[in-house]
Amino acid sequence: MNNYSGICLVFCFAIFGLGSAIRCVKCKDYTGSCTKSQDCSYEDACLTLTERGGQTYRQCVKYSDCDYNRLAQMFPAVPNFYYNCCTGDLCNGATSIGTGKPLLGLLASLAVMWWCMH
Repeated sequence: MNNYSGICLVFCFAIFGLGSAIRCVKCKDYTGSCTKSQDCSYEDACLTLTERGGQTYRQCVKYSDCDYNRLAQMFPAVPNFYYNCCTGDLCNGATSIGTGKPLLGLLASLAVMWWCMH
C-alpha cells in the first residue's frame, strides 16, 4: 500500500506541474503597464527592480541572484533601486493577483493521497 501512495503522489505532482518553470513579465517601463511575458528556467524567480525616480525592470533572474549586491552588479546603470523577487507565475506584474496554482496543487495532492489510502 505504501508504494501505491507514493505512485499516486508522483502522478499528482506530474499533473499539476509543481516543479515546473514559471513565467515572468518582461519589460522596462515607467507606467507598470507591461504585457509581455517570458518563460523562465526552473531555477529562476521573477524580478521587479525599480529605479528610484525612474524606470521599473521586470524579468526572469536566477533566484540565487536575488540579492542587492548581485543585482547592483547586473544593473550598473541603475545606481539607486529597490527590488522584489517572487516565484509565482507572472507575480512580477504591475497588478498581479496570483494564479492560485500552488494552492490548487497542494489541495489536489492531498485529495489524491486521501483517495489512494482508502
